Amino acid sequence: MSIIEPASSQRVVPLPSETMAFRAAMPFVTDGGVAIIPLDVAYQTYGVLNAEKSNAVLVCHALTGDQHVASVNPVTGRTGWWETMVGPGRPIDTDRLFVICSNVIGGCMGSSGPASINAATGKPYGLDFPVLTIADMVRAQAMLIDHLGIDSLFCVAGGSMGGMQVLEWAANYPQRVFAAMPIATSARHSAQNIAFHEVGRQAIMADPDWQGGRYLETETRPAKGLGVARMAAHITYLSENALQSKFGRKLQNRDARTFSFDADFQIESYLRYQGLSFVERFDANSYLYLTRAMDYFDLAAEHGGALSLAFKGSQTRFCVVSFTSDWLFPTSESRAIVHALNAGGASVSFVEIDSDKGHDAFLLDVPDLFATTSGFINAAAKARGLAVAS
Repeated sequence: MSIIEPASSQRVVPLPSETMAFRAAMPFVTDGGVAIIPLDVAYQTYGVLNAEKSNAVLVCHALTGDQHVASVNPVTGRTGWWETMVGPGRPIDTDRLFVICSNVIGGCMGSSGPASINAATGKPYGLDFPVLTIADMVRAQAMLIDHLGIDSLFCVAGGSMGGMQVLEWAANYPQRVFAAMPIATSARHSAQNIAFHEVGRQAIMADPDWQGGRYLETETRPAKGLGVARMAAHITYLSENALQSKFGRKLQNRDARTFSFDADFQIESYLRYQGLSFVERFDANSYLYLTRAMDYFDLAAEHGGALSLAFKGSQTRFCVVSFTSDWLFPTSESRAIVHALNAGGASVSFVEIDSDKGHDAFLLDVPDLFATTSGFINAAAKARGLAVAS
């Protein structure tokens, strides 16, 4: 991967950058004690960094996201995954904020991961790539922020796995995070969520085309296994009400059941489509690595067994958001974060948003989410001495 220097702070229009790459000058040692040499972090920026470098926002993506938060994804041709939240006039307003979004390490959109070439062998890492943690991802992001010459981030924001990264940032780099927005997330992965991830991993590894993780060497891919993994995961992103209201028991392009195992029902066809489209843009081994990193996440365990110790004395301003129909990361888990923040003496606001859209609500057009986050960012901007949206 070539090394491309970051966009100059003298840019005069808040347009998205092309994908850029930062390469670490030193070996990167993971929590598992294995070094990644070299370490690459792919990222995009949006907006203009002010002269004081005080208006930078780091957006952290979820499990299957990437750095294309508010611009067209070059692989899929689709718009950015959080364009509802990031852009001119949006809650994270690129007319006045400088937004950074990096592909997490372990991912498959330019950052070092299992599909990267292992310098020691000249072949893709496959399962020789070290197993990662959320803390590893955040340390790599911190190196990128150092590279950009930014001492303190105005805000770190993200949902789901992105929210885990937000919490990790706030706990381990409190002096570098002025404001934090963890959305639809948890301070540790539940047994149920670990179980769902294991079903997905087993589906991938049971596919004969997985080849022990070496499929890239033979230019194949475990498409069926990865597709099933995506189908199972996608069910967890939606609510029962959303599935029922959108699909119910409606048949797919037919008037009667076929008495076969074709996709008789619309929900079956929808899930098959989700699985097929996913395998076109995502690496199967990356799915293994990123789900495992989420499974390992337990912020309290990193801080002596008490979550409040992770935030003791924190000066960061927090806005924690959950959704009523999110059963993957239910409101009870957000409340646990809020209680820990209160016990640690942090400044925190909490909103549970009424929505029937399930976990995916944080990615969708939800007016209450926009109002909540806009209000929080405006208040934090005023305290930071930044421009406030009219």
